Amino acid sequence: MSTQDQIKKAKKGDEKAFQQLIQEEKNKLFRIAYLYVKNENDALDIVQETVYKAFISIKQLKEPNYFSTWLTRILINCALDFIRKNKNIIPFAEVEDTSEERQPIEEKLDLVEAIRKLENPYKTVIILRYYKDLTIKQIADLLNCPEGTVKTNIHRAISKLKLDLKEECIK
Repeated sequence: MSTQDQIKKAKKGDEKAFQQLIQEEKNKLFRIAYLYVKNENDALDIVQETVYKAFISIKQLKEPNYFSTWLTRILINCALDFIRKNKNIIPFAEVEDTSEERQPIEEKLDLVEAIRKLENPYKTVIILRYYKDLTIKQIADLLNCPEGTVKTNIHRAISKLKLDLKEECIK
């Protein structure tokens, strides 16, 4: 059965078709969520919330061709909501160790960590462009903003990543 047929069935209330669609997308969803929160359990919670929201609103999906994009947008919103809600909570594991141990330079140069530190608009465009391989136009449509804004945010994000990684290299 084609993806289009599964989407049509899911929109009509077929839970099994919806489950198959999610099965195809779950790894991508988890990877994106993990890039936002850098915690496996939190990423799983975000994916679960995304699936729930998608299930209750699948009938509102206007264009079946954009199912994956629609689902990704729901995930991004869930991830940003999660981050906002947990902004002031510092997990015990992240409390800085007071010992003077030196980390090797290889551990400091971590692209994923640098992406995680980006502000949300920049993080979002980097993830969509380089992890989801979306075009500028697709990102603009997904985020409901002009293509020029997407290009600017990608350029600024890359510049910030270069700067951050260069600073880490100097330390």
